[in-house]
Amino acid sequence: MRSSRFVTRLVAAGAVAAAVLTAGCSVDNASGDTSKPTIRLAYQTFPSGDLVVKNNGWLEEALPDYTIVWTKFDSGADINTAFLAGEVDFGAIGSSPVARGLSAPLNIPYQVAFVLDVAGDNEALVAREGTGIERVEDLRGRRIATAFASTAHYSLLAALDRAGIAPGDVQLVDLQPQASLAAWERGDIDAVYTWLPTLDELRTSGTTLITCRELAADGKPTLDLGVVSTAFAQENPEAVDAWRSVQARALDTIADDREAAAAAVAEQIGITPEQAADQLSQGVFLTPAEVASPEWLGTDGAVGNVAVNLHTAAEFLASQRQIDAAPPLSVFEDAVYTEGLPDALGS
Repeated sequence: MRSSRFVTRLVAAGAVAAAVLTAGCSVDNASGDTSKPTIRLAYQTFPSGDLVVKNNGWLEEALPDYTIVWTKFDSGADINTAFLAGEVDFGAIGSSPVARGLSAPLNIPYQVAFVLDVAGDNEALVAREGTGIERVEDLRGRRIATAFASTAHYSLLAALDRAGIAPGDVQLVDLQPQASLAAWERGDIDAVYTWLPTLDELRTSGTTLITCRELAADGKPTLDLGVVSTAFAQENPEAVDAWRSVQARALDTIADDREAAAAAVAEQIGITPEQAADQLSQGVFLTPAEVASPEWLGTDGAVGNVAVNLHTAAEFLASQRQIDAAPPLSVFEDAVYTEGLPDALGS
């Protein structure tokens, strides 16, 4: 019943802006220069090219006539809240929250402008040692934590469905990654579906039951996407092109100079470069040419398969009663920003 609580929080008078300020987010890289227009970016600390861009200041270099403000969020649900409040222009967010955001009652006016990564072993379901849980089927009647309205939540529901377990047959607990780690250490929960870097901490005293890589092979892939406010994209298409260009540069760096990419990610997350390199190896990173291919975003005037992926995710969320109904495919096709592709990616 997270859906009704979430909507209530969003529509309560005056509550949205307050939610953004208190939703576990922090602001950094903010310039005090108020004479320039501001670009506000919501980021998360999962290993990705977005952290490489942030750490190296590439967007600031590409757009010197803008003030760039980066704000850290704990999950896609919080980023959706920020978009509804009009507090961010770009966001790094999972495909399931995007599918939810583009569906009623949220109907968030944003568009997918980039594919940051395809989830592989970097999101997984882990059972705590000593619980006797060795496979997903053993979770019936157990307490499982995940961040509601996230890709991990979507994947958890898919994993349970795959094992023939209804959501009502387990006790689902809504916890952000670090909070789930604390509950795990106290023994309050039996399993967690979450993402890196918290996932690696859980693995030291847990057993991996299933990963997003396995669910993708079973027809339930999840992605980390870069989205942009529709209004911002319409008013500032050159800024969107610059943002996509530096994101493409980050993908090239991950592919061609993993050591440099790992060093940047390590600094942003607060781990060693070796740990960052290992975490990067667990995700699936496309080339810029692949991002602009029919399988993913597509090209100007020819939307790619990302729209189908989001529509499929919405249909599954509706079947799990996480949203009321999935919008038609056309809603998701309209929400893929292909203007200027592939030129903007240098591919």
